[in-house]
Amino acid sequence: MAKVIGLNSGSSFDGIDVVLVEINNGPDGYPARPKFIKGKSYDWPKAVGDIVLKAFENKISLFEFNRLNYLAGAVYAESARAFMQETGLKPGDVEVIGYDGQTVYQEPPVHDRLPEYADGKDLVSRWLGGPYACGLQIGEPSIVAAACDTPVVTHFRPMDHALGGTGAPLMQYLDYVAFRDIGPILTLNIGGIANCQLAHPDRSKMMAFDTGPGNVMIDHVMRVRYNQAYDTNGERARSGKVDEKLMAKLKDHDFFKRPVPRSAWRLDFGSSYADAFMEEFDHLSSEDMLATVTEFAAYAITRSITDNVKTLNEISTIMASGGGTRNAYLMDRLAAYMPTGLRLTVSDEFGIPAAFKEAIKFAVLAHATVNQLANNIPAASGASGFAILGKLVQPPCLAKV
Repeated sequence: MAKVIGLNSGSSFDGIDVVLVEINNGPDGYPARPKFIKGKSYDWPKAVGDIVLKAFENKISLFEFNRLNYLAGAVYAESARAFMQETGLKPGDVEVIGYDGQTVYQEPPVHDRLPEYADGKDLVSRWLGGPYACGLQIGEPSIVAAACDTPVVTHFRPMDHALGGTGAPLMQYLDYVAFRDIGPILTLNIGGIANCQLAHPDRSKMMAFDTGPGNVMIDHVMRVRYNQAYDTNGERARSGKVDEKLMAKLKDHDFFKRPVPRSAWRLDFGSSYADAFMEEFDHLSSEDMLATVTEFAAYAITRSITDNVKTLNEISTIMASGGGTRNAYLMDRLAAYMPTGLRLTVSDEFGIPAAFKEAIKFAVLAHATVNQLANNIPAASGASGFAILGKLVQPPCLAKV
């Protein structure tokens, strides 16, 4: 049995979640469903958060970005160290701390061009105008390893990128190890961007893809129109009316034309995109604007699932997690869109708290990394083969002097 800490700050950028889980391996040598012990959320310091928001929009210099990487690492370190102190954990009690860092940029692969580079003779061209994915996460892991005196694994996506994969979403490995005994089952994580996974005991039959916006546009409307971070329980959206002209515009987004596996980021549905349609439809009341973007989030999730999961008739349950599950109105609209026969529930039913599933994901990924277990799912990401994702940073206490 291993105790592992996982941290997450997702595309919603609404805080750092920290969890402690226990992991045992199953009979096949892969981790069994992790046992959740405790979780807590910590706020980003406003002074740091303001800089991260500028980084999302490419509005800071390279020099500022370099310092931000260390700043973000210090925020992760303080969150993990505080959690360990509050939980009574000492260095040596925890096998590893896993987190990916705060994503500030993400660029998906161009799938139909990948075969042109399959021979591997010209690696540089894969990214010099080539079709391979790339992305950037901040939060220097050395600071976390030093502050907590515990091994750290971070940056899980680049190895999948190197093998031609999307590197996003990353939920599919946790879904495999946690639900391979009850699959096939669909999982849905509703963060800033929402993603869906088909969990299956046969990894070659798994899928994973972003479905489009989760909370990102809802939160943006709340910040612009109400100066608030989010729509509590979706109450303001519930009081509004969906505008069909705006809804039609949103439904025509090019994102839906991309083949799966696919990933989305703020360049697709972030502030620039939202500001443009908010200006065009500035005659709408704030409640109607919220109702429409909430309706679109539910529509986008369901459309992406029905368009791309060809075995829906074999699946009875879709298990939701993430911050979006706390938006009661969004969940109501999602249930209304779901195909007949597909039951919508939350991951708490299966022992995985919906609010902390993404942090649990990084704990499980890190455990696999330090135990040299393949922790990508090629069929789900499009990678050319299995690999060990993540970069390991050892703490000072393990230095031999």
